[in-house]
Amino acid sequence: MFAAAVLSGCGKTTAKEPEQAEAAPVEVIRLKKGGVSSELKLPGELIAFQNVDLYAKVNSFVRKLHADVGSQVREGTLLATLEAPEVTSQLAGAESRLKSQEAVFLSSKATYERLLETSKTPGTVSPNDLDIAFAKQQSDAALLESARATHREIADNRNYLEIRAPFSGVITARNVSTGAYVGPSGKGSEFPLFSLVEQQKLRLVVSLPEAYTGYTNPDAAIRFSVRALPGKFFEAKMSRQSGALDARLRAQRIEMDVPNQAKTLLPGMVAEVSVPLSTKDSSLNVPVGAVLNAPLGLFVIKVTDGKAVWVPVTMGRNDGVNVEVIGNISEGDLVVRHANEEIRDMSTLKNVKEAEK
Repeated sequence: MFAAAVLSGCGKTTAKEPEQAEAAPVEVIRLKKGGVSSELKLPGELIAFQNVDLYAKVNSFVRKLHADVGSQVREGTLLATLEAPEVTSQLAGAESRLKSQEAVFLSSKATYERLLETSKTPGTVSPNDLDIAFAKQQSDAALLESARATHREIADNRNYLEIRAPFSGVITARNVSTGAYVGPSGKGSEFPLFSLVEQQKLRLVVSLPEAYTGYTNPDAAIRFSVRALPGKFFEAKMSRQSGALDARLRAQRIEMDVPNQAKTLLPGMVAEVSVPLSTKDSSLNVPVGAVLNAPLGLFVIKVTDGKAVWVPVTMGRNDGVNVEVIGNISEGDLVVRHANEEIRDMSTLKNVKEAEK
């Protein structure tokens, strides 16, 4: 009897256990549209706003150098003086021909003017002689203009014997010495005489991946830092976009103008750039914890008729709190806020509680 009573008591206890077990609450949120604010970190490069290699225009020899590596120069500063004896000889010959042609023109002009004045007396000069004199004057005038053009051309070549800075900047390279033979690229000089870069204004160049080209905000401030100055941050605004994708990188080139009056930054520095992504668009987003990273992919768990349905999704922007999701979901759907693999696909959910996102 005692054993029967014991068994009877055990049976009653076992029957009550399912009634006492209560399912843990499952918190769900209702999908809404909203922007996700985030930053994209990309490598960038600081380059000179202007950068030029200076070559000699005519074949010549270096007579004197007036600048060297590190020289700060202003626009128009004389950098090098060249000499080309043949140019001097050509200029002297051109001047001689010009003076000769001027004398010939003045003679023909005077002859025509005298004949014209004499022709005012009837019968003194035939019209044919007057026409010949006028034609001779016009021909000599054309030859004079040709001589002047030749003289100007040779004089301009002589001016090329002075190498001047096209803009203000710093000399970063000097590849010749006094007495060196120089000339146009490939015809006398393998390397330029000087390399000149502008330091007081730089370009920050970044390649923006294709997936983010629609999220940039041209008016947003872009922060960047360089390894040479740890802990210091700089700001710039987007100045130019290429408007096309690079065929190799599948990215769009964007440029920011960076004032550098103090010359703290140097052309060639590598920068870590934080590009803010626009929040103008409206998309479905969920808390980061609502995305389940399972072996088969990424899912959100949608609640439909009291059952859990694993919906495959892809993620967009992520600000660390919320993340954009794209998949077979719509605004107003209920999804589990804290997704985990214990909530099996197509399992029945009890004690579902909706919470604010």
